[in-house]
Amino acid sequence: SILGGMMTLIGTPPNIIISTFRKTEELGAFTMFDFAPVGIALTFAGLLFITLVGWRFLPKRQTEISTNNMFEIESYITEILINKESDLIGRSIKKIKSDIDPDIEILGIIRNDTRMHAPSTFEEIREHDILILESDTDDLKKFIEAPGLSLAEGEPIREKVKGGGEVKSIEAVITPNSPLIGKTISDFKLRSQYNVNVLAIARQNKKINKRISKEKLKPGDVFLLQGFELNIQELIKNLHCLPLAKRDIALGKPRRIIGALSIFVISIALVVTGVLSVDIAFSLAAVAMVLSKILPIKDVYYSVDWPVIILLAAMIPVGKAFETSGGAETVTQLLLQLGNDNPTWLFLGVLMLITMLLSNVINNAATVVLMAPVAIQVAQTFSMSSDPFLMTVAVGASSAFLTPIGHQSNTLVMSPGGYKFKDYLIMGIPVTLLILLLGVPLILYFWPV
Repeated sequence: SILGGMMTLIGTPPNIIISTFRKTEELGAFTMFDFAPVGIALTFAGLLFITLVGWRFLPKRQTEISTNNMFEIESYITEILINKESDLIGRSIKKIKSDIDPDIEILGIIRNDTRMHAPSTFEEIREHDILILESDTDDLKKFIEAPGLSLAEGEPIREKVKGGGEVKSIEAVITPNSPLIGKTISDFKLRSQYNVNVLAIARQNKKINKRISKEKLKPGDVFLLQGFELNIQELIKNLHCLPLAKRDIALGKPRRIIGALSIFVISIALVVTGVLSVDIAFSLAAVAMVLSKILPIKDVYYSVDWPVIILLAAMIPVGKAFETSGGAETVTQLLLQLGNDNPTWLFLGVLMLITMLLSNVINNAATVVLMAPVAIQVAQTFSMSSDPFLMTVAVGASSAFLTPIGHQSNTLVMSPGGYKFKDYLIMGIPVTLLILLLGVPLILYFWPV
């Protein structure tokens, strides 16, 4: 996905930003497919490496991930019958959870052959209720040792009662800009707010069994949600998560899909033909989405990636300060110390390498804001075209393969893939070297100095 973003102007934020820098040099902005010659070649080279060689560098931890083998949640969900001698009768769910020692979660209540999904914490337990619990075997054993409790006999009945078949379990991954990050499930009151149960959390392909309600969430965590589809869909949308496997909940009506696609194609056509700049065209496309009711106006605020907007707004003056304070000049002088006798490819190689390293620890858009002025100054010092230098920064900023934090695609696949930090280095170093060795000659060929 990172390699594919190098091919067009709108494929990745660095390309759009670098195009803006070129426009300030009175050379005109890069067009939609100016990045394609270099980007396509690097993408295919990267694909060949990954499919033929690169995959061998990754450890064989687990070959298949699904709701059944990642969580094995069925073995943790149990039905408990409340008999007349139970001291739980008349007590609320909240009171039960605060009084008992075992770590159990009451997911639902079956009462009079009707399922109450994610009941209120103030709901009082009655005789003959069947509690649907989520717990590991040790805690479950402690819980049912209390008088008046017994396992419900026979096969699981929660799917047979009224309202039971409508409840579904769906996996979702937490994106890097989710408000859940650093918080716990209890902090957001997901159960009372969305009527959704969180059955389990997986991190780097390992299930977290104990006290999941108190576990601080991280980017890339995968959690198993149980509830009605509409409720899960609302939770995933509002909390910036992405559904895994069962993607049907993310699909809209066919009319909306066609309308959205049409607006998107028209905006691209306006950019390609030069009628409108990319920022104007896609801003108008966003407005058209709202006016045509493809995007409900109540969802406009949540549909904007505000962390990126704020980051760019903050980094633009930082980039200016980096330039006017002499910081860019210092880095430029370090590059110039290579001497006039060295070939141009060496300057471009060092510039690309520095940009790559920066992009792996800070946002790629911020990297472009910092390094584009350096590229322009180096080009001006040698009286060369700034195009190959700007293109070098664009490619370098998009090549964040070394860390899970360098690009959000890296973060999103970390937990579902079961990857560790070192896996990104093992796969990323050869891919980075490949881009470096092929990117510089390709840039010089298509964008001569």
